[in-house]
Amino acid sequence: MKHLICLAACLALLAGNARASDESVSLIFAGDVMLDDGPGRLIAAGGDPLGPVAPLLAEADYRIANLECSVSTRGASLPGKPYTFRADPRVLGVMRGRFDAVAVANNHSGDFGPEAFLDTIDHLRQAGIRSFGGGRNLREAPAPLWLHKNGLRIAVLGYNEYKPRSFEAGASRPGVAWSEDSEVLSDIRAARKAGAHIVIPFMHWGWENRHTPSLRQRMLARRMIDAGASLVVGGYPHVIQDAELYRGKLIVYSLGNFVFDGFDLPEERQGWLLRLKVDRRGLKAWQTRLVQIDTAGTPVPVSGAGTPCGTRGSRVIETCRNP
Repeated sequence: MKHLICLAACLALLAGNARASDESVSLIFAGDVMLDDGPGRLIAAGGDPLGPVAPLLAEADYRIANLECSVSTRGASLPGKPYTFRADPRVLGVMRGRFDAVAVANNHSGDFGPEAFLDTIDHLRQAGIRSFGGGRNLREAPAPLWLHKNGLRIAVLGYNEYKPRSFEAGASRPGVAWSEDSEVLSDIRAARKAGAHIVIPFMHWGWENRHTPSLRQRMLARRMIDAGASLVVGGYPHVIQDAELYRGKLIVYSLGNFVFDGFDLPEERQGWLLRLKVDRRGLKAWQTRLVQIDTAGTPVPVSGAGTPCGTRGSRVIETCRNP
């Protein structure tokens, strides 16, 4: 893939006060946020794992991440599962005002059972943080996260594709939205029919520690764009994966980790913040920002790194230097 250096054009579109009143809307997507273990202990001791990235998060109109844990004091960990995550509800204080919404469509939302999962949704709501990709039943779970600003209607959809298939919402059973191809494509079309100018699937997919997306990921991403998605964003592999353009539309296969401890490999302790600027025509500009994650699970921006970026009309993935 040919890389160019994106200087004035990309930075000019993303810089400055992103909350300015115009016809565009700015969003930030982050990868896996796990607030148990190291990050939870840091918060309990008065620390702030989001402190180093707070200025970056403040630049966007909407901030969205994947919440890789339940938030509850109830439930029992699933027997036989090697890694289970449950954070104390008090940790959400550091998320308040930094993130507007989180996806719960992942393989850890059900670690402590349906009771803890429903607590998670309730605690998030009480903290002013919306959730999507899961719910009290099959009607709620796949419902889009709707964002409205400057006359723009944005639908964000969340789905889990981690195998084995588990903790899936049912007709009267709480759980997460499962990535069933026909339903995902139908949901994208339905969001467009409901008036969405921008549709963004946020996927939990792929294979752990794989640096390149699988054929399955590539095929599904392209089918989603063919169905009407404006772009596709993904996570789960715990490492950064490729970004590519398909029919001029952006696909970022994995943002990697964001707030997470317990990883030894250097590539597992890196992630991207994805900054987007959208308008009625679609994606106007985008840039990734590299973060390095310390041993406590705190992400720290890396200055000088060259990471993927682009502007509308570009036929190649470009490279922008992180300030």
